[in-house]
Amino acid sequence: MINQAIKALVGYGLDTGLITRADEIYARNQLLEVLGLDEYEEPEEPGGYEGLEGILKELLDYGAETGVVKEDSIVYRDLFDAKLMNCLMPRPSEVERTFWQHYEASPEEATDYYYKLSQDSDYIRRYRVCKDMKWTADTKYGILDITINLSKPEKDPKAIAAARLAKQSGYPKCLLCRENEGYAGRVNHPARNNHRIIPITINDSQWGFQYSPYVYYNEHCIVFNGQHVPMKIEKAAFKKLFDFIRLFPHYFLGSNADLPIVGGSILSHDHFQGGHYTFAMAKAPMEKRFVMEGFEDVEAGIVFWPMSVLRLRSGDADRLIELGDRVLGAWRGYTDEAAFIYAETEGEPHNTITPIARKKDGLYELDLVLRNNITTEEFPLGVYHPHQELHHIKKENIGLIEVMGLAVLPSRLKAELAQLGEYIVEGKDIRGSETLKKHGDWVEEFLPAYKEKGIQITAENVEDILKAEVGQVFARVLEDAGVYKCTEEGREAFGRFLRSMGFQEA
Repeated sequence: MINQAIKALVGYGLDTGLITRADEIYARNQLLEVLGLDEYEEPEEPGGYEGLEGILKELLDYGAETGVVKEDSIVYRDLFDAKLMNCLMPRPSEVERTFWQHYEASPEEATDYYYKLSQDSDYIRRYRVCKDMKWTADTKYGILDITINLSKPEKDPKAIAAARLAKQSGYPKCLLCRENEGYAGRVNHPARNNHRIIPITINDSQWGFQYSPYVYYNEHCIVFNGQHVPMKIEKAAFKKLFDFIRLFPHYFLGSNADLPIVGGSILSHDHFQGGHYTFAMAKAPMEKRFVMEGFEDVEAGIVFWPMSVLRLRSGDADRLIELGDRVLGAWRGYTDEAAFIYAETEGEPHNTITPIARKKDGLYELDLVLRNNITTEEFPLGVYHPHQELHHIKKENIGLIEVMGLAVLPSRLKAELAQLGEYIVEGKDIRGSETLKKHGDWVEEFLPAYKEKGIQITAENVEDILKAEVGQVFARVLEDAGVYKCTEEGREAFGRFLRSMGFQEA
């Protein structure tokens, strides 16, 4: 059986183009070494494996039985399967050379090649990503994307304990460092043997381009600084965004904000996220237009979106960089007590921006999402953060991906929503369940509307109803995160800020 699995994996490498016939024997011998085998006998019958996942399962089971895999757990199996896949991988220089050869034909052809490679190599585990729950929800702000992430495997208790006891290493410094390329990993750091990075130059400095292994949306990419330096939203950040868009005009690129609560999960390493996808925010129209003296060639307007977005449009990206920097500088120092916006308290800065750049209909666009991370006794996790009554669905920070209209919800919701549906259909006491009682107020809030419309909730429609209501909660999450609300008062306060820096209504 082990010989069949080795033959099948080499065959997979040939079928996907990871290797050629000239590499076949070499790749097989590399696999033998990783598996601790000294010899190989060509199998008479092919193994009946279901895709790459089935082939790897056979090899991982063998490794666990023979002790080549240290422990039969998800963490150690993941470390080992990256080692197996690396036996089929081209060297970084070859990937880089092939990428730029494709780029000569078109940027889109280059990213198509690289995205396929990142999946074929099992760096993006297709068979896990497809388990994510994904749906859309129609809201007054447009069609929002909802995901429940199930592709990140849960660590088992033994691995968690081992990670605590493991020696802390400063290499690589973080998950975004260039040194991850080809790194074997350890119990407290994922394997990256089969990871390849495309070096690019933006803002006259070395950066790396790669895909996220969890791909929350199509061609979800990460663009990271070649140096381990902290994130900072400044004029140079806008230049980096548009340097990338000039290289890959079919992609958008954005940055998390650079302050806690409103920022991303890795503030210690300067990076952006992008991809080949159009989010609801990008489709949202400008509802009120503005113009600034000296920048009459730049379209500007408040976007109809639950978060506070100023959109700038021009055929010249450099003009957007200049005006974006002016907006950023003004917002950093802006206080409006009437709107509960404070630039700083006790020396701690609160105002920053989440910027997103794209090219659309021949024009460059820069969306500047105003953020503020102030906390109070009433809202200890943030005033402009999902409020407590929404934490049963979403408690985590609202980063770049959510800002644009894609909810990344915790995996616990898969089981909770399924159980909640059963309780609603059967009329059970939701508050009597330790797991479900946190959803009690929410259910009591939306159920009467269905009764008023004469809609009976059944086993057939309860899942769709819950998904639609989760979408409405996400819209409210974004409203909470918006510093200016979509009300007459909120729009007046937004306009007050814009006028304070010289914008006038167009």
